[in-house]
Amino acid sequence: MNRPENGAVELLREQLRGAWGTLEGTTKDLTPETARWIPPGTALPVGAAYAHVVLAIDGVVNGMVRGKRPLFSAAFAGKTGTSALHPGSTGGGPFDPEEWARVFADWCRQVKVDLNALHKYAAAVFEAADTWLATQKDADLKETVDLTSIGIGPCTVAFVLSNVVIGHVYCHSGEIAALKGTLGLKGYPY
Repeated sequence: MNRPENGAVELLREQLRGAWGTLEGTTKDLTPETARWIPPGTALPVGAAYAHVVLAIDGVVNGMVRGKRPLFSAAFAGKTGTSALHPGSTGGGPFDPEEWARVFADWCRQVKVDLNALHKYAAAVFEAADTWLATQKDADLKETVDLTSIGIGPCTVAFVLSNVVIGHVYCHSGEIAALKGTLGLKGYPY
């Protein structure tokens, strides 16, 4: 069977673009009121869920995988569309899971989101990830990245991209879609 030279990279790029399209399609019609609505129970507010997934991707891909400064501390410092960075954005891990849950829940209930700025930042994060991924070879996906500081441990770049990034985007897109549905709004864009 003939496999393209960088078939795995191209597949991950396609999946990343699909995840990005789903997230952006799900969040494009958010209003400031919907973004800051705090649902009952322990579900994340919609705006916090959107901000969390974008900040996490920036920190993981640009910071942990690439070893560069995440956009939130470089080109988008002070321009992410969030009133405060995600807990752990500035390092300091590993985190105690119970402490992390408490701090994260507090952040989710307090963060204020500027949707226009957050959409611009999100577009830049996904563009940076895709542009970088386009420079990679399939063999690069076998390199190991240590994600112990966020409770995962050492894993391959392929695992990080397919699970920690793409899977994470889809999980929170579904969460946002469901929360919009509880408000009588259309969830997913399709």
